[in-house]
Amino acid sequence: MTTPRKIIVIGAGICGLSSAIWLRRAGHDVTLVDRDGPGAGASYGNAGLLAQWAMVPVNTPDLLTTGLKYLVNPNSPLFMQWGYLPRLAPWLARFVGNANPRDCRRMIDALIPIVTDSVDQHIALTRGTRAAKWVISSDFGYAYPSRKAFDADAFAWGIKREVGMIPTLHEGPQVQEIEPMLGPSVGCLAVLKGHGHIADPGAYMADLAEVLRDEGGQYLQREIKDITLTDGRITGVETDQGPMPCDHAVLAAGIWSKPLMRKLGIKVHLEAERGYHLHFVNPSQMPRHPLMISAGKFAVNPMATGLRCAGTVELGGIEKGPSAAPLKLIRSHVNKVFPDLRADHVEEWMGFRPSTPDSLPLVGELGGTGVFAAFGHQHVGLTAGPKTGRIIAGLIDGQRPNMDLAPYDANRFHASAR
Repeated sequence: MTTPRKIIVIGAGICGLSSAIWLRRAGHDVTLVDRDGPGAGASYGNAGLLAQWAMVPVNTPDLLTTGLKYLVNPNSPLFMQWGYLPRLAPWLARFVGNANPRDCRRMIDALIPIVTDSVDQHIALTRGTRAAKWVISSDFGYAYPSRKAFDADAFAWGIKREVGMIPTLHEGPQVQEIEPMLGPSVGCLAVLKGHGHIADPGAYMADLAEVLRDEGGQYLQREIKDITLTDGRITGVETDQGPMPCDHAVLAAGIWSKPLMRKLGIKVHLEAERGYHLHFVNPSQMPRHPLMISAGKFAVNPMATGLRCAGTVELGGIEKGPSAAPLKLIRSHVNKVFPDLRADHVEEWMGFRPSTPDSLPLVGELGGTGVFAAFGHQHVGLTAGPKTGRIIAGLIDGQRPNMDLAPYDANRFHASAR
């Protein structure tokens, strides 16, 4: 271990919590700061999946064709708030620009090492702690209307097979034998063994904050107003309750990292993908394992608090409240694939996924400032959070991991924006 340092971690989602815990285990004086409670944003409202299979980005080479079809189809899982388009356009142009075979392969190769060992990373983070009970090993099933629909996903399944994820296919009546809750609209089920999920993301985040405290760290509910640099290096942060000195800071505030990056004079290409969930409380049925409903592009997770159905993508910034259409679409598909499902009531939620134009997070030091980025994970924040935190802790200790960090370079957009 290097000399213990005073470190402030900004953001109490899964990336911030993981960074804080691993830094504390390395012997540093760690304070985690967030304006809300632990996991109050996307780390609470996500699908709860440890998506080891999510190594194919959204911006695949067929993005333009598929995206245009989705945008003109009100029953597609992609939505746009058109009034936001002028502000979105620069990010969107870069996002679409990466939708080519070469860049898609680059993104896939970078996603593989940060997602495919997610279950092991969560187990390592929580082993022997109060948070361990929320990490559940499980199979994962992709529900398709037909074998033809499965075959249409050949590109993504080809990538999964490259890393040894080979599905077991069930068709016809076998689908309901494997997963009785599924209705007749599902004619093909592709099952992957050896994955996992979180039984209650909100409770998991709260327990991780307690783990940090149990291990000698500190959690404070404050709002970060500014970052203080002296001769180009961080010496403290300004909060709504006064200044806090530090030797290093970790910026892990998800989409809210963007304005703090501006405080450092860095322009980061980050936009919010607005994601939605329906949470069925006291449901009449629960699936045996988590599922992906391919027709609606949303995930289904049996949780300790009910059944969560989460997904869709809406582009429209962070200022407006939830839209009705994404929630209506999820509900429509739920009624179709789970025709016998009933619940005491259904909770609705909307949150923001921090997304970069190349579908890869920002991980590492911002210039020579002593501020380390750990955000921008798009759809794989919960999945990759513990590994990201471990990488950050190692970097601050001067230990580079046995993987290429260049694809996640925290300065890559800043350099291109000069």
